[in-house]
Amino acid sequence: MKKVLVALLCLAALPAMAKDRPALAITFDDLPVHGPLPPNATRVGVGDALIAAMRAAKAGPVYGFINAAQAEKMPSAAPMLDRWRAARLPLGNHAWNHADLDQVSAEAFIDEIAHNEPVLQAKGGDWRWFRYPYLNEGKDPAKRAAVRAELAKRGYRIAAVTMGFGDYMWNDAYARCATSGDAKAIAWLEQSFLDAARESAELSRAEAKAAYGRDIPYVLLMHVGAFDARMLPRLLAQYRKAGFRFVSLPMAESDPAYAADINPALPPAPTLDQRARDTGTPLPSPHSYAAELSAICPAATPK
Repeated sequence: MKKVLVALLCLAALPAMAKDRPALAITFDDLPVHGPLPPNATRVGVGDALIAAMRAAKAGPVYGFINAAQAEKMPSAAPMLDRWRAARLPLGNHAWNHADLDQVSAEAFIDEIAHNEPVLQAKGGDWRWFRYPYLNEGKDPAKRAAVRAELAKRGYRIAAVTMGFGDYMWNDAYARCATSGDAKAIAWLEQSFLDAARESAELSRAEAKAAYGRDIPYVLLMHVGAFDARMLPRLLAQYRKAGFRFVSLPMAESDPAYAADINPALPPAPTLDQRARDTGTPLPSPHSYAAELSAICPAATPK
């Protein structure tokens, strides 16, 4: 009887214990095309591998943010969007052709948002989430305000990012190293990818504690590249081992830290990084892998 009571008490504690673990919403940008491919890979195959890894880790529903112009330019990649939705994964708006707000007018940028909508409407689901290309909300205050007002008018929420480690850089390097068949270099890419993700998570948690005095639910930015697909099972396992629990984007952004993202009619708020640095709190300095990734496997030229 005593053992039964102990077991019941442990089960009752599980929900509270889960809530004590930091929450992480995974998101993917640039569907259906990102970066060069290694030999014999396809865009649909990359998507299938990502979907399988997320399903195995029970890491959904994960939002994928689309640049529908790429599906038009590369019809062979377009079925990836259908397979994503068939897996009951939602899609969001990442602007038609990944325009940089600082490089176009507010009107042209709003057209980019609108141009994506017919594809999103056709795919269905809760698609009124917007992520700025390059995470750039614009340096011009008037232009930024005009776009936010339009997002609010159209019923969008902004898919903020509070964790990321430049995963896109590994995709280019992997394509080169796979083309040249450099197994030693690929092994280094695998370990450095996981190291960068770990260091980024440590930084985001330190920033949140500096800015808010607590963990917030984090929103992770990734990209639909071939190396992301190769590494996702190990990456998700690493996050779980570090104590993270996976939640959806809407669940993560229900936290008050994201109030100005959920409602673009509000004035823009400082980023997590800005808030943390404004406190003057010493923060970790993750290693930058950019130079090493640019230099690795230099002779290979993937298509």
